[in-house]
Amino acid sequence: MRPIKVLVVDDSMMMRNMIVQGLNSDPNIDVVAQAQDAYEARDAIIKYKPDVMTLDVEMPRMSGIEFLRKLMPQYPLPVVMLSALNDKVFDALDAGAVDFVKKPESMNKAQLNDFLTQELAAKVKIASTAKVGRLKRVENVAVTGKIVGGKDSVVAIGASTGGTEAIFEVVKRFRRDIPGVVIVQHMPPGFTKMYADRLNNQCEVAVKEAATGDRVLPGQVLIAPGDRHMRLVRVNGEYQVECKGTDRVNGHCPSVEVLFESVAKVAGKNAVGVILTGMGGDGGKGLLSMRNAGARTIGQDEATCVVYGMPKVAFDLGAVQIQKPVTEIAGEVYRLLSK
Repeated sequence: MRPIKVLVVDDSMMMRNMIVQGLNSDPNIDVVAQAQDAYEARDAIIKYKPDVMTLDVEMPRMSGIEFLRKLMPQYPLPVVMLSALNDKVFDALDAGAVDFVKKPESMNKAQLNDFLTQELAAKVKIASTAKVGRLKRVENVAVTGKIVGGKDSVVAIGASTGGTEAIFEVVKRFRRDIPGVVIVQHMPPGFTKMYADRLNNQCEVAVKEAATGDRVLPGQVLIAPGDRHMRLVRVNGEYQVECKGTDRVNGHCPSVEVLFESVAKVAGKNAVGVILTGMGGDGGKGLLSMRNAGARTIGQDEATCVVYGMPKVAFDLGAVQIQKPVTEIAGEVYRLLSK
């Protein structure tokens, strides 16, 4: 199997050289070209036909986001964004980027080496398997169905690569009568609050980054913080969340597995579980626990997944009852909750 051909785009020569050196240390990756701006990158794409491009969000002459919006319709290409703690990265994901990594705040040699040889290399490998240009945005069609027993119900959602856009496609269709929703999206700390705030401004339901003691209320979505596991608990007869623990489960913190296992234990048959696009198998066994406890379970179908990893693992385990395109999942949640 040939190495993954990568194009590195960054306006900083020092950063480009470090990225190239770090990625080339992996025998499965071959940096075939580098560029300092969007114009050089366009020419390099035509000449070298890379499998994956790493792209800085902030660049002179043309921003990475503007470049993506012009590039994707002509050359659909898996792109991993490099970003400081900035909510513009979500515009890049909206424009077609597969994933992002947070630039290291310190130039400490050990931290930088870990970032380049582990985190960035892993994202490049995942991106090389991604399908781009598949999801077509559709109008926010109203869902139907009257919620039954909403106060006792809870909706749990888990996602990874490609999940920020997939979650939006689901949550933007929720009405204020939706039971409390708890979500784990694999994402670094800091970005989860920005993502929650972004969804809160775009959706009818209220969305916030979760904190221990938050009540799980109808019409509200809680997103796990990027450096804590989130669990569903029951206190004085009502659902709350507990956010604690930094150990990695299935390689992740927060972990979908941790959330789903807690929902299976606490909510049982009163829950609906949804597993969306993502690499790996995080959440598969937890979703099976939910189904075994009587919960209804939904998996995103292969055709609309950026990476059909987590939903496939869950499906193969027998954890998924229903598979749906991402744009139909909200409607299916309402259908199940209206029974």
